[in-house]
Amino acid sequence: MDNGDGPKKWGFQGNAELNASSISVRGVLNRVYANLDKDDKRPTIPLGRADPTEFPSYQTTRLAPDAVANAAFSYNFNCYAPTGGIAETRRAVAEYLSKDFPYQLSPDDVYLAAGCTQAIEIVVSVLARPNANILLPRPGYPQYEARASVSNLEARHFDLIPEKGWEVDLDSIEALADENTVAMVIINPSNPCGNVFTSQHLKKIAETARKLGIFVISDEVYSLLAFGSNPFVPMGVFGSIVPVLTLGSISKRWIVPGWRLGWIVTCEPNGIFQQSGVDTSFNFKYGRLRWLHGRGIRDGSS
Repeated sequence: MDNGDGPKKWGFQGNAELNASSISVRGVLNRVYANLDKDDKRPTIPLGRADPTEFPSYQTTRLAPDAVANAAFSYNFNCYAPTGGIAETRRAVAEYLSKDFPYQLSPDDVYLAAGCTQAIEIVVSVLARPNANILLPRPGYPQYEARASVSNLEARHFDLIPEKGWEVDLDSIEALADENTVAMVIINPSNPCGNVFTSQHLKKIAETARKLGIFVISDEVYSLLAFGSNPFVPMGVFGSIVPVLTLGSISKRWIVPGWRLGWIVTCEPNGIFQQSGVDTSFNFKYGRLRWLHGRGIRDGSS
């Protein structure tokens, strides 16, 4: 109860720029659940997403939790991890992705994150600078808009063409880009459209981005969930044409979204990310995040 001694107006409020992240399946489901009749005891069936905890048919292979348990009981991973993540994990991701590439990835190309959501946050914050803009697909995944807004990075939207299987409108890419455009995002397989880009279309995307002097951020979280006649081809295959940042995670691949393990991978054999300083920015960003985390623990503030 306010006794009259409080401030006339509180000096804090929610960040409206983050509301874009609620325009998603999870955000809609949260609103639906909030409006359920709490006196109605009938069970609800969540049709919006397949949760591996609620639906045992979506359980991952037993090898996965056994491997995690063995790692935990080894007591070899209780320390603060190196800046980009544990070396063995980075090496495993590099070797796994390299199977589909015409060149070999190094563990130094891999940066681990707490799921792909944090990977998006890190990439967007690294790219943010005054007047910069990023090209995002429409329709797309709202987390990119939310992070760009928070980082003061202008988001410009290019269309996906439904009549062409939701291909990227390459003409709109060229019309939107200017000297301040830093990158474009593709989501393949698509969220929310579900399409899979052909190898020919991915090559055209790479050539367009190269022409514009921007790199491609390829969100490949659903890479093992490709249905239909188009086989999944990773964008990194075209890393010799244009620099590619690949984002991924184990959430969808191995049906363990609660484990929160994702990655950012620099896919280009020509050293362009090194020359531009992008890899240095990733190392700084990761170091900063870990410093803040460690400071919070020591100060008892997190």
